[in-house]
Amino acid sequence: MLSNQNKMTKSKLFLTAFLVMVMLLSILGRMPAIAIGAAKHYTELEFPPLLKLDLPEYTRFQLDNGIVVYLMEDRELPLISGRALFRTGSRLEPENQVGLAGLTGTVMRTGGTSQHSPEQINQLLEQKAAAVETGIGGTAGSARFSCLTEDLTEVFGLFAEVIREPAFIEEKLDFAKQQWQGGIARRNDDPQSIASREFRKLIYGRESPYARTVEYETLNNISQADLIDFYGKSFHPENMILGIVGDFNIKQMRSLITEKLGDWQPSSKAVKPPLPKVTQAEVGNIFFVEQPQLTQSYIQMGHLGGKLDNPDYTALSVVNSVMNGLGGRLFNKIRSRQGLAYSVSAYWSANYDYPGVFVAGGQTRSDATVPFIKSVQEEIERIRTQPITQEELKHAKDATLNSFIFNFQDPAQTLSRLMRYEYYDYPQDFIFRYRQELEKITATDVQRVAQKYLQPEKMVTLVVGHQEAIQPPLSSLGNGMKITSIDITIPEPS
Repeated sequence: MLSNQNKMTKSKLFLTAFLVMVMLLSILGRMPAIAIGAAKHYTELEFPPLLKLDLPEYTRFQLDNGIVVYLMEDRELPLISGRALFRTGSRLEPENQVGLAGLTGTVMRTGGTSQHSPEQINQLLEQKAAAVETGIGGTAGSARFSCLTEDLTEVFGLFAEVIREPAFIEEKLDFAKQQWQGGIARRNDDPQSIASREFRKLIYGRESPYARTVEYETLNNISQADLIDFYGKSFHPENMILGIVGDFNIKQMRSLITEKLGDWQPSSKAVKPPLPKVTQAEVGNIFFVEQPQLTQSYIQMGHLGGKLDNPDYTALSVVNSVMNGLGGRLFNKIRSRQGLAYSVSAYWSANYDYPGVFVAGGQTRSDATVPFIKSVQEEIERIRTQPITQEELKHAKDATLNSFIFNFQDPAQTLSRLMRYEYYDYPQDFIFRYRQELEKITATDVQRVAQKYLQPEKMVTLVVGHQEAIQPPLSSLGNGMKITSIDITIPEPS
């Protein structure tokens, strides 16, 4: 009996499924056919013009103690985040204490405060899914926080406490040093990192604050007292720019900031030392780092670049677009047509208040090293001496304008840009001037700046690879260039 019932049930299910299938086929049969045209080449694609961009509304004010504050409301989510910039940086640390700024920025947060131990701070933040972080980079120090709107008062209080009252517990300093030591021990494991590090030394100089490296010895020279002293020279209200974005009321936020930071007194210890001078250390010639385990070469070649306030910066950004990316000259010729590269690029880069670098290069198999270098040199010379086509100009400007949009993906990103402009004394409308200038760039402008700023006679070339596998040898590049080996042995502490 049960067997017959099972058979009847299966038959009904089969009939139902069959009827559903018939109905679907009937519906699909009545739908109009969709014509599929031939795929277009990327150069044939057309896009609508970019929308006009405006800065979101924001409030800027300054507390009596000197803190500059930017506030920008964003009510989309119940979240608030903030960032403070401090006028400091690793470029200001003593030559025999490289790593001092980084350790100060790390232990400022991990070392607790005068009111809370590190464990208490971690627990309080973890319970609220919030964060408070600090750090010091090459040209600035920073502190950040993020939290739910409902937790703002408590989290911002911890944020202000970390900024104003760090304890720099020695135990946490020792732990941070151990982490740095581990990084030193592994720093020659990645050939790309070797190339980037050693190239900066060739451009800026081994002892330059923009190129020197942390060593075991320089870490050993750093004490808890040194961290406290370095902090005391830079972390003061007159050196601080604060920006907050998120779900808050401007008036209430201003009141909270005044309550937590308004009584922080300026200090006579605050200093603004002159910035390190920059000149190119090496000019011309070839440098080599032997890595016998490699079957490919990592190449960087270039010279000192410039700053963002250079009047030709906009035209140089178009040069970058002509040379790089999908459809760029280097990709099309050296990677696609000649098959000489896994990756290839050439960028004139800029910094806010010290010169960047013009760097070209990439990765290629060992036996293609010399042809790769020659091809890159040829493309640099070609853009210097021959006008680009109108098609190239249009493609480059479109690519640059499209990437420009990503500067305004969210209010936090826009606010961060405003703070950077204030920090480095750039006009608030700098980014909009850039777009206006970009739309006016001509092919003549591109060739003019390429000829002026790309300087083959000043280029230095660095190769990280296996010398025996590089055939033809680097000496075949000719022009009487000297080939110098670089020793990257990690110094042991004395």
